[in-house]
Amino acid sequence: MKQLNFNRAILIIATIACITLITAFTKKKRGNDAVAGLVAHEKLSCIACVSTSAKIPSRSFAFKMVSFENSVVADNSLGEEMKLIPGGTFQMGTDEYEDCNPIHSVTVKPFLMDEHEVTNAQFKKFVKATGYKTIAERPLNPKDYSGAAKEKLVPGSAVFTPTDKPVSLEDPYQWWVYMPGANWRHPRGPSSSIAGKEKEPVVQICYADASAYAKWAGKRLPTEAEWEFAARAGRPATKYYWGNELKPGGKWVANIYQGNFPDHNTKEDGYSGVAPVKSFPPNPYGLYDMDGNVWEWCSDLYRPDYYKSSPVNNPKGPADSLDPDEPGLEKHVQRGGSFICSDQYCIRYKASSRGKGETSSAGNNLGFRCVKDVN
Repeated sequence: MKQLNFNRAILIIATIACITLITAFTKKKRGNDAVAGLVAHEKLSCIACVSTSAKIPSRSFAFKMVSFENSVVADNSLGEEMKLIPGGTFQMGTDEYEDCNPIHSVTVKPFLMDEHEVTNAQFKKFVKATGYKTIAERPLNPKDYSGAAKEKLVPGSAVFTPTDKPVSLEDPYQWWVYMPGANWRHPRGPSSSIAGKEKEPVVQICYADASAYAKWAGKRLPTEAEWEFAARAGRPATKYYWGNELKPGGKWVANIYQGNFPDHNTKEDGYSGVAPVKSFPPNPYGLYDMDGNVWEWCSDLYRPDYYKSSPVNNPKGPADSLDPDEPGLEKHVQRGGSFICSDQYCIRYKASSRGKGETSSAGNNLGFRCVKDVN
């Protein structure tokens, strides 16, 4: 792994119950000489969503990514249901967002895809078998946080925390909190638990965690093209993944946000947070929650200009990552939106839209599903 170069400041806010640790940093330039400087106070949004840019306070690269070559053993006996995605050609992208155009023809080969997002129960099997610790559970290195009190640098992750009154949507730090002790076992912090929530999608999972699970399970993460093809399920381009109506037949068909964001969720769809998998109707390919519930990691590195040069056959993403909003951070594509997305805020649960997330960052609305090649 390349030597890391941290040169962004860290904001730590002490509160009575917890601390808020907001980290940002940069890696050495990766050939992006045209990108100079850092954007210190960009408009933010939820993990990977915003209509223009998307980011969340990033978890530090203060550790080296674990090498799974020797420590991870594939396990093909989990018994999860996978659906055959037939493959084919479709028009990928949309003119609605700058980083989603041009619309271009893409062909993907047949593959198998998990019918639902990886659950707490499934991830627990992985951890039990390997002893794996997620990035959110690992300590931070004080050397990477100049001026920060050592006792404040504790493991944790980002948690969506509704405000108690309407606020401007210009500052996402009002509803995103770095919560010490937040991880996949405790999605909202130490006082929360996944007990009795075995069928809910596992969250607080960063790209490195998702990749480790996929390798152990004898699978891989989907490419962005595979994900969109599977979500569309052979249908023509529509406003939403499920069609052109937000509530077909007057019913909610995805777990997204209703009400006034971020202070008043009316929970018209029955949920204020994540929903158990299979709570909403599947798409024509038999896949659940390809829209809403939790964002899902894809294997592609993120660049806003990739569609201009994307190959036609089985594109796998660019060779390097570039986010103009945070030019020093490596990011991967995320897809599908989450339970805090709506037409009022975080509208990228819509068809053909893209999300993005820093490789080692997680949150309580971020999970994944896996795919497998057809032999």
